[in-house]
Amino acid sequence: METNQRLYGIWHNIKSRCMNRNFTRFHYYGARGITMCDEWKEDYKAFHAWAVENGYADNLTIDRIDTNGNYEPANCRWVTMKEQNRNTRKNRMIEYDGQTKCISEWAEIYGIEPHKLNKRFSRGWTFDRAVATK
Repeated sequence: METNQRLYGIWHNIKSRCMNRNFTRFHYYGARGITMCDEWKEDYKAFHAWAVENGYADNLTIDRIDTNGNYEPANCRWVTMKEQNRNTRKNRMIEYDGQTKCISEWAEIYGIEPHKLNKRFSRGWTFDRAVATK
């Protein structure tokens, strides 16, 4: 798919998520008060220019840094699907040593299956104990 066609599809999809009450995923976005900034909403070319200037590539997807924030330049970035899957409201975030990461990211770092690590935290284990036990 040509970049412009793909970008147009992304732009259109964002508008639908935020503004079309009949869109299948509207309840996750527009119904929660998430909007698309006026600059992008009214002008695809403005969205396209931002995308190209901010690292758009065909293998990346748009991601809201703050999952409760709007689609706007200060809150959007281009990331891989793996990165985007780690930035969802449903993820359990764990802070350790000044770093906050989702369980699957900590699990990858320490070579532990994510479901095991999640279970350990649910049982009240300390971070050190949870990651030291293989």
